[in-house]
Amino acid sequence: MIVEQTAVSKNHKLVLNNRKNGLVTGVLDVLSFNLNEILLETEQGMLMVKGTDLHVNRVNLEKGEIDLSGNIDSVAYSEIHTPGKQAESLFGKLFR
Repeated sequence: MIVEQTAVSKNHKLVLNNRKNGLVTGVLDVLSFNLNEILLETEQGMLMVKGTDLHVNRVNLEKGEIDLSGNIDSVAYSEIHTPGKQAESLFGKLFR
């Protein structure tokens, strides 16, 4: 039996208002947050928000949404690395 897998577009949205308030959808997990940095796992990769006086005002992981506020200086994405892929690359490096 052959099972076909199709690429599913993952929903993620980032809305910033005047670099002070933000809404993020497609959030899978809030990994860490403090007054200077918020780290989120989203449908589109890791999202790091940096700034000052940052606050996570509302979290609804069932809907995948968070509201944040503060003085937002930067927003950066990086790819999600699944543990299986990291383990494979580590084993690959060890046994080359």
